[in-house]
Amino acid sequence: MTDVLGGIIGQAHAGPDLLALKDQERQLTYSQLIDEVGHTASGLLTRGVAKGDRVALLLPNSVDFVVAALASLWIGAIFVPLATTDPRVRLDAMLVDSAPTVVITVGTPNAEDENGQSISGPSFIPFSTLVMEEDEVSPPVLETPRPVYSMYTSGTTGAPKGVLIGDVAFFAAVQATSKVLGLDRTTRTLCVSPFYFDGSFATLFPTLWSGGLVVIRPFSLLWARTFFDTVIDEQITYTGFSPSFLRLLLASPQMSKLSKSPIDVIALGGEACSVNDIQTLWSYAPTIRVFNRYGPTETTIVVSHQHLTQEIVAEGIAPIGLPHPGTTFHLVGEDGVVIEESDDVGELYIGGVQLMDGYWGAPVLSREVLRKDVIAGTTVYRTGDLMYRDHHGDFVYVDRANRVINRHGLRISLVEVSEAIRGLPHVDSAACIMFDNEGDVGIAAFVATNESTTSVELRRAALERLPEAMLPDRFEIVNALPMNKSNKLDELLLLAGADLSPLNPLQHT
Repeated sequence: MTDVLGGIIGQAHAGPDLLALKDQERQLTYSQLIDEVGHTASGLLTRGVAKGDRVALLLPNSVDFVVAALASLWIGAIFVPLATTDPRVRLDAMLVDSAPTVVITVGTPNAEDENGQSISGPSFIPFSTLVMEEDEVSPPVLETPRPVYSMYTSGTTGAPKGVLIGDVAFFAAVQATSKVLGLDRTTRTLCVSPFYFDGSFATLFPTLWSGGLVVIRPFSLLWARTFFDTVIDEQITYTGFSPSFLRLLLASPQMSKLSKSPIDVIALGGEACSVNDIQTLWSYAPTIRVFNRYGPTETTIVVSHQHLTQEIVAEGIAPIGLPHPGTTFHLVGEDGVVIEESDDVGELYIGGVQLMDGYWGAPVLSREVLRKDVIAGTTVYRTGDLMYRDHHGDFVYVDRANRVINRHGLRISLVEVSEAIRGLPHVDSAACIMFDNEGDVGIAAFVATNESTTSVELRRAALERLPEAMLPDRFEIVNALPMNKSNKLDELLLLAGADLSPLNPLQHT
């Protein structure tokens, strides 16, 4: 079956009584899941939703979200995940852009934002009113190719863009993730990341496609204590999250519980992976298989995995590995020539089956990033990420192209500087962020330590690992590195707390 929905239906036929989904309110077996998805699809059809229409999902992480997403696929519609915590202005912009036929919500049909104001746009329908038990269920739409979801992401302008993903790309990402991680019917997965962030799909859909159990918890409740309690109570074997969330766990006294848990696989992604953090993780649980995964939203969830081993990490790097089957990676230099040699840094362009269909309603912008003039005979996505190939042939992430600074004759990667500072004694975590330094590009290091220290002492210690020209301009000591709603480092909050101004993108190329 070359369709994600079709694969889940197949699991329901093979193991109807196996648990598929579980949240804090309810749980469904595979047969119950497919039955509810089919009847919810009937409810969407009754509400006038047709093949190719958009169905906005204004729902928290829940069984309901998964049912609504699969019901949209069932009738050939396109589901659009939205954040219930977004301000009204941003929600309105995405609703106007995506023009959904319906918006599925929790509670009353009159959707309101966090300030109690009604949100303009299409019909808002509570999920609870969609399941049409008395209606006959129509057969699922499994034809290919077709678009299946649109995930909103912001670029350097901050304007939300709908990344339109097709069924072939969706299936390729889900199948490859399941195979690489070894997921099957014994897998018990904990979903941590919010469902409006496509990184969450790397845990959710591969598990269902493989016949395992998905345990869903709202991210807002998953701090260290509740995370480990859930992992142990639900006998979780697989989970995935950002390196920022890993650092939160590592800084907690609850980490000792990891050795008592059945977790076999942890997959990291969404940010640069720290080898120091991986080594600390293994000091608690040496047998856990850790994967570093990589994938821009425009190339469908995850496009490569690297199984990290003690030998690899001992070299001081965490590669992203090789592209999934059907996907190609190309490194291109500043002169526009494809780089063939290892260790030479270039910008990554991605081709193959996992490419997005384009940005919803933005053909000009789509053509700017889906290039046909870089690799002969191939359409490739320009990632903006700098990488090189190591002596094993694996790809290694350096940094975003706009986060690499040429200063004092050196090319400085904020990832490299952050990693060096994380390796200092008594440092729990660290992150480097660019700021407006009186019109120039400044680097601020935000450091959480487990001992009393000063910025002068940190700078002196960092000088033992970094040349002086690479040292941050500011060292700021913080209690912890905060995360934003996408489970990544909240850079704006850190800068504001240090009374620093964000760098204007036009100041740095």
